[in-house]
Amino acid sequence: MFGGFVILLVAGDALVRGAVSLSLKLGIPALIVSLTIVAFGTSAPELLISIKAALDGSAGLALGNVVGSNIANVLLVLGVPALFFGISTQDNTSKSNYIYMILATIVFIVMGFMGPLTALNGVLLLLMLAVILFKAYRHAKNSRRAMLAAMDDLPQTNSAWWKIIILIGVGMIGLPIGANLLVEGAVHIAQELGIEEAVIGLTLVAIGTSLPELATTVMAAYRKEADVAIGNVIGSNIFNLLGVIGVTSLITNLPVSHEFLEQDFWIMLGSSLLLLPFIWYKINLTKLWGGAFLATYVIYIWMLFV
Repeated sequence: MFGGFVILLVAGDALVRGAVSLSLKLGIPALIVSLTIVAFGTSAPELLISIKAALDGSAGLALGNVVGSNIANVLLVLGVPALFFGISTQDNTSKSNYIYMILATIVFIVMGFMGPLTALNGVLLLLMLAVILFKAYRHAKNSRRAMLAAMDDLPQTNSAWWKIIILIGVGMIGLPIGANLLVEGAVHIAQELGIEEAVIGLTLVAIGTSLPELATTVMAAYRKEADVAIGNVIGSNIFNLLGVIGVTSLITNLPVSHEFLEQDFWIMLGSSLLLLPFIWYKINLTKLWGGAFLATYVIYIWMLFV
């Protein structure tokens, strides 16, 4: 567990540094890199674990992993760095991507109420993801063109291409390895104690697979890269709902239990809506807000076990 924690911190720092250097090298905002490359890299554990759970016939674990991770991404992953460092949102430009995240959450909940998530649902979710990625690509092209027009040249970075590739590679490889070291032991212990599969997915597995986001966001907040911190969470939540559930639904049907419909889906939506004033009105995520987010998450975890 200690080794996994160290790997997560080192890999998270490498991914942040690589992402910022890449954005400077390409002349596109760091937010776009964090919404795509960083978010995909930190969502890899959710994807791998959900696919494995689906193949093993553990649909509750696969669904709980994604729902729990999205809740953890907002309350835990943003709460911890905000508590220690604070996160400035004054230069944040993620309104449109935040709307995509809320839309993806609502579509996912509606699908859940319509019955088991099937291959058709998976195709629709993946199509939504493709549209969002295409819009991010167009935004990146327009940002690069505008930056070139305004500056006649792109901002320079001392990082060579090989160094950027190594940093991003170390981050993407190290994050799932570190998370896996922590998750495996925790899940086995929980199973030995007879804890329900869905609860394991919503808590231990969700927290474990959110550790890459947490490590990346903490290092981003420490380095004062607020766009990377917030973009990572928004992008990861979008990837989880559209990509992870989309792919998993193609493998097997995912039945949705009453617990998800009555409680967890709404907590996921509510935690996502909590970000509205910080994204829309650029209210800083101060240490006080960080503490409030963490306290809310602790209450949620407590509710799962009582």
